[in-house]
Amino acid sequence: MAAPELIVLHARDNVAVARVPLAQDADIPRPEGPLRVRAAIPAGHKIALRRIAPGEVVFKYGQPIGVAEVPIEAGEHVHVHNLAMAPALPAQAVERGQDAAPAADEAASFEGYVRDDGRVGTRNYIGVLSTVNCSATVCKAITQSFSGPALAELPRVDGVVAITHGSGCGMNEGEGLVLLRRTLAGYASHSNFAGVLLVGLGCEVNQVDPLIDELEPRVRERIRRLTIQEAGGTREAIERGQNLVRELAAQASSARRSTVPASQLVVGLQCGGSDGYSGISANPALGAAVDLLVRHGGTAILSETPEIYGAEHLLIARAASPAVAERLLARLRWWEDYAARHGAQLNNNPSPGNKEGGITTILEKSLGAVAKGGGSPLMDVVEYAQPVRSHGLVFMDTPGYDPVSATGQVAGGANLICFTTGRGSTYGCKPVPSLKLATNTTLYRRMSLDMDFNAGEIVDGTMDVAEAGERIFRLMLAAASGQPTLSEQHGLGDNEFVPWQLGAVM
Repeated sequence: MAAPELIVLHARDNVAVARVPLAQDADIPRPEGPLRVRAAIPAGHKIALRRIAPGEVVFKYGQPIGVAEVPIEAGEHVHVHNLAMAPALPAQAVERGQDAAPAADEAASFEGYVRDDGRVGTRNYIGVLSTVNCSATVCKAITQSFSGPALAELPRVDGVVAITHGSGCGMNEGEGLVLLRRTLAGYASHSNFAGVLLVGLGCEVNQVDPLIDELEPRVRERIRRLTIQEAGGTREAIERGQNLVRELAAQASSARRSTVPASQLVVGLQCGGSDGYSGISANPALGAAVDLLVRHGGTAILSETPEIYGAEHLLIARAASPAVAERLLARLRWWEDYAARHGAQLNNNPSPGNKEGGITTILEKSLGAVAKGGGSPLMDVVEYAQPVRSHGLVFMDTPGYDPVSATGQVAGGANLICFTTGRGSTYGCKPVPSLKLATNTTLYRRMSLDMDFNAGEIVDGTMDVAEAGERIFRLMLAAASGQPTLSEQHGLGDNEFVPWQLGAVM
């Protein structure tokens, strides 16, 4: 059995994770004999369990995370000074993931808003969406007139949200415009919006009317349009926009929550500001919650393609079909080419904050990140901001940058975000509630007004992964039913719409 000071994740591992800070020259008792700490090691960082020769593979989670660059003695700190990526690592045999789990004995449910098109919202917002950056200020001015006490004019409306961005013109009719239009269409038709006002300038590449024409007929019924040039200027557009929002609010006020099955829940999975505990506590706990959600017929969206790099074999083994596996591999090949074209490599991660938290290589980070998807079969792979239509675990191709990734998930239909963090992310995501799951108790206590759940109890030994997963699943249902998340209580989430920008800007 591992010492209380250490967390050994797999019998194959030649490193352990420090549960607490380890002092230099401390002797850690182990059944095979004491392990002397050769230098102070921060909590969450790795310590060598035995001597590791130069060029030898270092294992964590029973998987390679890199190779030793120099001799590493037992008890040494294993991190960026002595561990690195390698041109090639041995292929890992992985057993096929579990088949679809049987349906749950008791059907879970939440209180949601059933829209006319059959989709279910977890909030009842009105959106004011800019087609182009030139209309962003007008959008914000319209929404600001309904903030604070003025929101009381709109009964049963959770808020009026401005969805603005920095693009929409100066671009050709290529992949960049296609991606932006798909993302905006996903937001315009999102189930958390009872109504949407689309605001353009009038002369931009990304015109209002073609965007509306692409929406489904039932969605178009709750869309209103406005262009600044047709209105006669900014002041006229703001006044006209305010009147259109009140018109939409009259419809939105008739919405009522009703009991719906958990199969209507679509959860976007995010991790940001990760640390050495992410793959031990919050990510596997969220994975356990995802498995429960899938058992109840719900959907979870795993994303951040550059941050599954090196751990994709764990998902391939769970693919529902060879075609699904090939779609995932194709996206990874695209990313390798994309990075090379810009003189970069996919292993340029982790970030400085990740490294300070104990993560050394992208392989280590990816192995922890994949844990958010639990053990359920991978049912589908979709491109950025594409509508997610499959139930179960789905992978969406997105960058690793959290706001861009979550924007794609929401555009694809996520009506709840679960965000694990070890360093401390304060991410909000209007119009979708965002739950923050802390990986360690120190963070949870230090940022108690931002963290919705403490998975650090797993590290502390006071809760196991299965129990944490059950609690997170119940927290998902409560948030979906209207219980405010901490980011919502603080009013966060107005500026996190960040579409992925590709293509030429001219």
